[in-house]
Amino acid sequence: MLTALLTLLSHYRRHPGQLAMLLLGLWVAGALWSGVQAINASARDSYDRAEALFTTGLDRLERRDGEPLDRADFVSLRRQGLPVSPLLEGQVVTSPGERLTVIGIDPLTLPGDSAFATAGSRGELTALFTPPWQTRLAPDTASRLGLERQAAPGAEPALADGQRLPPLVLAPALPPDTLVVDIAVAARLLERDTAVSRLVTAAGALETAPEGYRLGRADTLVDPGELTASFHLNLSAMALLALIVGLFIVQAALGLALEQRLGLLRTLRALGVPGRTLVALLALELALLGVIGALAGIASGVWLARALLPDVAATLQSLYGAAVGTQLRLPWHYWLGGLGVTLGGLFVAGSGFLWRAARLGVLGLGQAQAWRAGFQRQLLGQAIAGTLAALLALAMWAWLAAQPAGEGLVAGFVLVGAMMLACALWLSPLLAAGLSGLCRLARRRPLTQWALADLQLQLPRLSLAMMALLIALSANLGVGSMVGGFRLTFLDWLDQRLTADLYLRPPAGQFDAVQAWLVERDEVAELLPTADAESTLLEVQARGDQRPLEVPVTLFGITPGTRLTPTWPLLETRAGRDAAWRALEEGEAFINEQLALGQGLGPGDRLVLRSPGGHQRVTVAAIYPDYGNPRGEVLLATAALRERFAATPGSLGIVLADTAPPGERRAEALSRALAARFALGREALRDQREVKALSTEIFERTFAITRALNALTLAVAALALLASLLAQARERRRRLAPLWALGVTRGRLAGIQLTQLGGAALATGLTAVPLGIAITACLVAVINVAAFGWRLPMHVFPAEIALTLATALGVALLAAGLPALTLWRTPPRTLLAEEEAT
Repeated sequence: MLTALLTLLSHYRRHPGQLAMLLLGLWVAGALWSGVQAINASARDSYDRAEALFTTGLDRLERRDGEPLDRADFVSLRRQGLPVSPLLEGQVVTSPGERLTVIGIDPLTLPGDSAFATAGSRGELTALFTPPWQTRLAPDTASRLGLERQAAPGAEPALADGQRLPPLVLAPALPPDTLVVDIAVAARLLERDTAVSRLVTAAGALETAPEGYRLGRADTLVDPGELTASFHLNLSAMALLALIVGLFIVQAALGLALEQRLGLLRTLRALGVPGRTLVALLALELALLGVIGALAGIASGVWLARALLPDVAATLQSLYGAAVGTQLRLPWHYWLGGLGVTLGGLFVAGSGFLWRAARLGVLGLGQAQAWRAGFQRQLLGQAIAGTLAALLALAMWAWLAAQPAGEGLVAGFVLVGAMMLACALWLSPLLAAGLSGLCRLARRRPLTQWALADLQLQLPRLSLAMMALLIALSANLGVGSMVGGFRLTFLDWLDQRLTADLYLRPPAGQFDAVQAWLVERDEVAELLPTADAESTLLEVQARGDQRPLEVPVTLFGITPGTRLTPTWPLLETRAGRDAAWRALEEGEAFINEQLALGQGLGPGDRLVLRSPGGHQRVTVAAIYPDYGNPRGEVLLATAALRERFAATPGSLGIVLADTAPPGERRAEALSRALAARFALGREALRDQREVKALSTEIFERTFAITRALNALTLAVAALALLASLLAQARERRRRLAPLWALGVTRGRLAGIQLTQLGGAALATGLTAVPLGIAITACLVAVINVAAFGWRLPMHVFPAEIALTLATALGVALLAAGLPALTLWRTPPRTLLAEEEAT
């Protein structure tokens, strides 16, 4: 058996290009899949650590008047016997220039079931609040302080302002980029004196809020892992697509290797090797090559994850406020999972060829015609399977059409996958039928007929590479069009929402005074104050149906004005835009698209919301788009929101008069006046252009990983086609020798090759265009709605379509051009010698 195995493996010594193609497919498939899974595993680890801290599991108290909390509030409530604990939170800048979150706690009053309070012994807890104190941090945060993990314990790194942190202690349970210290130490580091960020208590410890305070329940805080689940599902879907495309390369390489070893297989069978043993040896060969390719893929996947993780962390922080570490933390099962998925995919890709090799008889093994006859049966099987996949896609579409909007995320992916599979499976039968029809039309043009017949002969080897190219091109076109459409919509939405010239966020205690002062300023034409609060949607009355709920929602207040009202986008109203804005001023509400889709609401429905003064009933007047917000939101007029829900003042939108200074001077002049009157720093006032630039930068970075995975997947498909065509170049050149001997010039022969492969690739690209448009429609109408809660308008970009066709044609011409160049330089004697060798 060892001799037989070595004999089979000797094929790759004679054909190293096929071995490289096989390992390349396994490598890139494993790298992209393992890289994305490494990112997801690290992100989930960060979510678990953040949830286990003391943010989502504790109730919170805030002052009803919007004033900031102080240590006196904590002392007063403790003297009343209420089990509250203070937290002080802020950011510090390290000497390397990194921003880290500092959380100051009182470990003696922190609820005992919190992850931090229960960690460690009593002596370890005492060391936190006694000299020289401690700074507890996760091991992956040490690098942000410019320290190696081994050197972190006991170190006292300096901050950018010259202050030094207490000695460091590693605490793996803490979330990334977070420093936990005693509250007195945090007050010194943040220069907050007696300020307190929030007062927390164990979930359910207080039935009602103390007088003068608002109680925020822990169940209204959303777990970051829940918010980001759709994002990670999208990443996994793209990685799975890359895995499938890579396995197409593997299957193409295996088919070519097995077809070229038909004579060898016949010889081994004739020498007495049983058929089962031969198939087992081929499976062992797959396993050996698979382990090599999978290990290389996992190693490269870890490198890829390290390169992409900073962008993913920035995306999750921007979209969901979820902190994710930039260092990988991989569990042990990640390594086994990556190896298992890659090897499993390899055996799925190779099972068809093993089955065909096992089914052919001893004589049939050495006959290429028998092998190609099997391909004709395979075309029929592909057509049947493609029809079943198309029926599955239709069934998924019909089921999704019957569901409420925003339902069926997994079904949406199944729909996209079924469409791609149906088109990929039907590609080869359609190409074969098209070539047969063209052959009949070209009966009077013998050279053209020969070129078409020769392309038919190459189709068994080209089909898998063309299928991989079709899937990658259509997915790239679909995702690229969706991202491009989202970008256009998002920028237009920003222009509509950011209508004020300047935005000011004064402290809550100074909000009313600053607003009154700005009203008197000559350069201010209009003020647009906002407010925000948290609430719970308790009940909806929709279309005569009354449903009790317990859904956390965000409340946001705006001020209708001459600048804001004409530009604020509305998707659906009860009686027109003007009537909707009048209703908002009279106390009715707008809701965002996320809440409308999630709860099946529309204009005219009524909501019951929890408020500090009891339940509040509001009527929905309109629905508005709210891109980027993962939660449901209820919009009220600012004055009504502050009165009915004791909302905290937010920002002040400042519309400047025509007489105001232009450009940068308008913000500088007003900033100086605010600093002189209210001691407000320049950072409190933001120019509209700064806000738009920051939002656009966040958007571009958000989709950096999407573009990266798209480009990698397309590169994999291009490599699949290129490697498959180059591997067959020598055999195609042999078939050209008789034509040269009949008088066809080498230049014309090279043109035939370019036309053959360019035509096949162009046909594949043209098939990918409608499939890519259909994928775009599914992404914006089904998957995006189910994953993020909002619907995007459909956009088709001619430049994306042109790039798709150019990519398909360019790769094919490159793959045909290299052998054509070799043919041009090959002496006639060599061509005849190759033909004699066959």
